[in-house]
Amino acid sequence: MPAVTMGNVQYQGDVNLLYKDLGYEYPNELNLLPGSKLHERLKNEILYRARESANVMSQRFDSWNDIDKILTSYISTDEKEKAIKDQDVRKPVSIVFPYTYAILETLLSYLVAAFFQDPIFRYEGTGPDDIVGAILMEKLVQVQCNKTKVALSLHTMFRDSMSYGMGITVPGWRVTKGFNKKRGLFGDTSEVEEVTLFEGNELTNIDPYLFLPDVNVAVHEVQKGEYCGWVNSTNYMELLSDESNSESDLFNVKYLKGLKGRRTTIYSGDNSARNKKTGFSGSENQDVTFPIDVIYMYIKIIPSEWELSKSDRPELWQFALASDEVIIKARPAGFNHNMIPVTVASPDFDGYSTSPLSRLEMLAGLQGTLDWLFNSHIANVRKAINDMIVVDPFLINIKDLQSPEPGKIIRARRPAWGRGVKDAVQQLAVNDVTRGNIADSAFIVQWMQKISASDDSMMGSLRQGGPERLTGAEFQGTRAGSVSRLERVARVIGLQAMQDIGFFFASHNQQMMKQDTYVKMAGDWQELLLKEYGNENRGRIKVSPNDLDINYDVLIRDGSVPGGNFSGAWIQLYDIMSKNPELAQRFDMVRIFTHIARGLGAKDVNSFVRRGGNIQAKVSSPENVLAQVQQGNLKPLEGEV
Repeated sequence: MPAVTMGNVQYQGDVNLLYKDLGYEYPNELNLLPGSKLHERLKNEILYRARESANVMSQRFDSWNDIDKILTSYISTDEKEKAIKDQDVRKPVSIVFPYTYAILETLLSYLVAAFFQDPIFRYEGTGPDDIVGAILMEKLVQVQCNKTKVALSLHTMFRDSMSYGMGITVPGWRVTKGFNKKRGLFGDTSEVEEVTLFEGNELTNIDPYLFLPDVNVAVHEVQKGEYCGWVNSTNYMELLSDESNSESDLFNVKYLKGLKGRRTTIYSGDNSARNKKTGFSGSENQDVTFPIDVIYMYIKIIPSEWELSKSDRPELWQFALASDEVIIKARPAGFNHNMIPVTVASPDFDGYSTSPLSRLEMLAGLQGTLDWLFNSHIANVRKAINDMIVVDPFLINIKDLQSPEPGKIIRARRPAWGRGVKDAVQQLAVNDVTRGNIADSAFIVQWMQKISASDDSMMGSLRQGGPERLTGAEFQGTRAGSVSRLERVARVIGLQAMQDIGFFFASHNQQMMKQDTYVKMAGDWQELLLKEYGNENRGRIKVSPNDLDINYDVLIRDGSVPGGNFSGAWIQLYDIMSKNPELAQRFDMVRIFTHIARGLGAKDVNSFVRRGGNIQAKVSSPENVLAQVQQGNLKPLEGEV
């Protein structure tokens, strides 16, 4: 590997502080003092991989910038249009017609409906002894998702996957510390103690502009790569607080105080175009704030070759390099799952590319054509409503003619006195050559809908125009076609990202959970939980770490949304089966009804089920029922008279 000399070129820190021994105790008795031989080698290894990845990923930035401008309706104005706005702010100039944004909203609405169903992540025990544990895992993960607002991170992942072709997340473990008064024999005391307020899974998004994947593998094959990293913008106080935590694995943070160049040179500044319209940019005044860029990277290494240990087997290590100068973390990842905790959703992937085209990028050409048709029509109209005249300045006073005020008097010059003003001023004929642009733009919109699978019905509007009315069969057929295509998108995202996130969450609970947590019995599996634990806890169950020592499978949603899986057909079938005694006895009508209710969007069907479980009913005559009651073979249901 060639020598790397890519350190922070803006570094102007206190050299004495940077190489001074501040008394840190490094893991595994390694010498990671800044400036040491091992420290510099690790720093160069990280920078080498980061630069290799950035060189490839940065080639996509121009295309992504175009998408940012489309989604923010940003378009730069030339000097001529600036002059028009300065003269009259009410006059229209070139705009970005926000139809791509409308398509993105439609796609996101479908994905939210498909995946944001409680519980977001579902689990199933692989053996009979794992059933209850899988149920508890499912409920515990849902509580953690609510606490850490995982749904918001998933929404960002969906949005990035449609906009940039990839949505990246990092499943992590959060431990929130706080303080509480100690309790003595006679109540609270004045002493306080540090306590754990919350521990559980969280989901962090990675900006695609800051992603550093192994560019030798496809976008969806993160686990096959030798490394994966990203750049995170934070600040000195946040890192110092994390380092002071008793459970933290950070070190060398105090050395960062001597740095002045605290930004990374891997990605210089904000490479996105999200803030072009607002003109906002992050503060560069580092005398007021202390921003720091940290490169986090997971690398598969042989520790003995890196002089980190005597192990000759490949291991997954985690590194963190702050400001391109100081290593603040270097340790084995130590996960039981032994995987890189990074997930990527790329629904329009081709199976080979490191950075595939996104769905919105495929629409960029049509969006540009739509903008041109619309803006050229506006420019022509703006031109047409201005008077275009030919005047003989020898006969007419030009200054009077140029006055914009109504009811003005235009004076003739002396040579024209007594001769009249005929032919002195003539209006030029104006032809609207862009009259058909609006009709053409509607044609472009239709193709954008077909390509993106976001037709009028998916957007919440019906087909317009045409002599015939919109039939129910036409509506259902068109919508079913769009839904089936979007189900494919949701299914792929489920296989690529949701399955991995659910697996990481469950594995982290098994490995890192230390405290008991209470979850509600209500909802799915309530009957089974009541049978297992009883009702003495008034609807709540305590989940201990030992309860989660199970084998499990993560259940993947099929990509359908409530009401979209042919619920009308199911209702008709249910009506037929309920009227046919033979079918009613052969099929489980209660489960079919529950399936239909969930398909129609019912959130918690099981909360309405009577206690006592699923009862198979049989029709019998009143005389036979009375005889069975007298013999003691039948009795009324609980609560019935």
